[in-house]
Amino acid sequence: MQDRLSIADLIGPSAVAVGFGARTARQVMNLIADKAAQNFGLDPALVLAGLLEREQAGSTGLGRGVAAPHARVRGLESSRVVVVRLEQPIAFDAIDGLPVDLFFALLSPADSGVEHLRALARISRLLRREDLRDQLRQAADADAVRFLLAQGEAAAA
Repeated sequence: MQDRLSIADLIGPSAVAVGFGARTARQVMNLIADKAAQNFGLDPALVLAGLLEREQAGSTGLGRGVAAPHARVRGLESSRVVVVRLEQPIAFDAIDGLPVDLFFALLSPADSGVEHLRALARISRLLRREDLRDQLRQAADADAVRFLLAQGEAAAA
């Protein structure tokens, strides 16, 4: 991932879903795949398969209501992010057992290695901040989500 770009810069113009009414993890993964297809020109079936394969290896639920599903996907030239905030948290087998309402899906090029791991670490560090998580849960729209992420990352730098 390009270290000069913030997480907010990696989000497509309509790659944020605020107030989505999913009831299952599969519905969230389908939405992420659809958003990735719309914003980044990817095959949604390929994205979905990558996300589900990674989840089978172990939940990407980070705790505190946050998950970071991720996959390496053919057809990407650089890492990209899709953000989903649910109306109501859902069970996601998170490390702390709490339901999840904030999803930050990282999609990286198929041949990415260390860049993918660095991006995941950046997302994880950023979302440890309780104040930022609370603000993201209150954000009115996608623009507010991107703004809060950029502001949060700038403050952490």
